[in-house]
Amino acid sequence: MKAFTYERATSAADAARKAASVQGTRFIAGGTNLLDLMKLEIETPAHLIDVNGLGFDKIEATQGGGLRIGALVSNTDLAADMRVRKDYGVLSRALLAGASGQLRNKATTAGNLLQRTRCPYFYDTNQACNKRKPGSGCAAIGGYSRQLAIVGASDACIATHPSDMAIAMRVLDASVETVKADGTTRAIPIADFHRLPGDTPHIDTNLSAGEVVTAVTLPKPVGGTHIYEKVRDRASYAFALISVAAVVQKDGTGRVAVGGVAPKPWRVDAADAAMPKGAKAVAGQLLAGAKPTPDNAYKVPLVERTLAAVLMQARAA
Repeated sequence: MKAFTYERATSAADAARKAASVQGTRFIAGGTNLLDLMKLEIETPAHLIDVNGLGFDKIEATQGGGLRIGALVSNTDLAADMRVRKDYGVLSRALLAGASGQLRNKATTAGNLLQRTRCPYFYDTNQACNKRKPGSGCAAIGGYSRQLAIVGASDACIATHPSDMAIAMRVLDASVETVKADGTTRAIPIADFHRLPGDTPHIDTNLSAGEVVTAVTLPKPVGGTHIYEKVRDRASYAFALISVAAVVQKDGTGRVAVGGVAPKPWRVDAADAAMPKGAKAVAGQLLAGAKPTPDNAYKVPLVERTLAAVLMQARAA
């Protein structure tokens, strides 16, 4: 691990301003992803700003009937909150499907959204990776790609986004509240928060320099049956091969987002509209234009089969 300087933030605006002015600054809260990347020298921040003292650790009702989740709320506390379990069950289930109990105790809401890909080529510093080192190439293209993206990727990167929580947030139409370096605030729809790789795969989100996440807001509950189904190589502490987050109403309408298939949480309006037509129609819309490799072509039928299982659960609920 390379040497770095460290300070504790006193306010979100001050943290954002300092982060924008000092090159190589990273925010740290739980550190469950960042510290691993620092040990491997994939991330080599010159300066760390600790945001744990900013008080963003509460879950509060909003005037619109939704919930405002502080950026520092732990994954454990969020999954256990009775309002989340009752009205946003897909989110609670997604959180409990992620990582281990120990990691959920430490990992934060903002950190979960901002975690970086688990592509093996990103983690191997002997391999070419445009996400780790822009312009170096992508060893995953033409390499071992069993766990990687089949849709939304580019000629520069085929990595997938690793978060379970973000898939549920996407199906719930969450928004991400931030403070920018100039002190202004904004709310970014979760659909616009993460970026597709294009030719700049090293840029994961649409945050500006120094911009700090302060909260995630959920709109008022939409009812229906909430399901999160995760297919993985082992029963615990494994990232999704594919995952499905769905909210299904009694008349068969609903919304669906998929993980493990794309560089960001994947949701398509036409797939939501196709929900009453069944899993095949939904999968066809979700994966339109998919470009699987021989290693990960299995994900195409796996998405349809998992969707079928989710819709069957919803009908039986």
